[in-house]
Amino acid sequence: MRASNVLGIIYSNVYDEYISELTGIRTMGSVPFAGRYRLIDFCLSGMVNCGITKVGVSTKSNYRSLMDHLGSGKPWDLSRKRGGLTLLPPFNVGDSSGVYSHRFEALRGMMNYISQSGKDYVLFSDCNVVCNIDYEKFIETHIGSGADITIAYKRGVKPAIANIMTFDLEKDRIVEARTGELGTQAKNYSLNIIIMSRALLERLVNSAATLTDARFENDIIAGNTKSLDIRGYKVEEYAEMIDSLRSYYDISMRLLSGARKELFKKDRPIYTKVRDDVPAIYGVCSKASNSLIADGCVIKGTVENCILFRGVYIAEDAVVKNSVIMQDSYISSGAKLNCAILDKNVVIRPNREISGAESYPVYIGKNITV
Repeated sequence: MRASNVLGIIYSNVYDEYISELTGIRTMGSVPFAGRYRLIDFCLSGMVNCGITKVGVSTKSNYRSLMDHLGSGKPWDLSRKRGGLTLLPPFNVGDSSGVYSHRFEALRGMMNYISQSGKDYVLFSDCNVVCNIDYEKFIETHIGSGADITIAYKRGVKPAIANIMTFDLEKDRIVEARTGELGTQAKNYSLNIIIMSRALLERLVNSAATLTDARFENDIIAGNTKSLDIRGYKVEEYAEMIDSLRSYYDISMRLLSGARKELFKKDRPIYTKVRDDVPAIYGVCSKASNSLIADGCVIKGTVENCILFRGVYIAEDAVVKNSVIMQDSYISSGAKLNCAILDKNVVIRPNREISGAESYPVYIGKNITV
């Protein structure tokens, strides 16, 4: 399989500021999602499923929970003597302080790791894309086309942080990559999943390093659309980009209306850290409908259109609707929740009522008692 000759690079901290409510104490990669997963699980599992055996995870700050989640990489079969999973903390390059402020600085800091990887190709991915892409097909398409760079893209309403791709249809090349305006019209936008040869990457990084305040998007991609053969790979599989707390909520809620079947495939499973727990327990008077309920939950009240992570407790007479409740939170008797996102270990006291809206969900931070 050609993917065995590909190095995977995952940015765990990129775009943290866009969902600062959830990333204030963790990286984007370790944000909980879908009842038992973290966002990094989706891109990491996709790489493993296609045969990639060496993956580097770029980190910047607040990555203790990410380290705890990834461990040695065993759940992804990346606990190996050769290759495997490597965390890449900030590294001082030249006159930099080591703590990077954007993607290109992070890339420069890990170039020694990339150069010594022994792989011929490098596949980049961010953590804010919830997807289950056939990376093997993506890699084969890139190698078979002879392109210098291939960028995975979707067609649809552009997220706030995505770049618009403009194509020369006759040559099947990307001729422009720009930020672009928001709107409701369908556009081709980048998923920031990119593959290129290691040799080309080294040359482009060395060249851009001589520039003042070089940026990956501008000086590696957009600045080379005329001189390099940069092509697009249209993703037909499920892929959603998280760019705000509301988009996190909306994408989570769509899992309850059919998106779950598109995201979780038997032939391309999503792996995560194992937490052994008892099955969910339902009380005699409990009511649960159209919800994703993880192991270890205790349901004695009413749950409708919700995602409950492991260990959540819903007491008698509590009513929880249209909400995302993270691990080990406790909803007391008589409490009512609607359109809320509760972080880990939140306690809602008896008879409290918390209500947001689908367009503006209420968020309650980790370890808070209301």
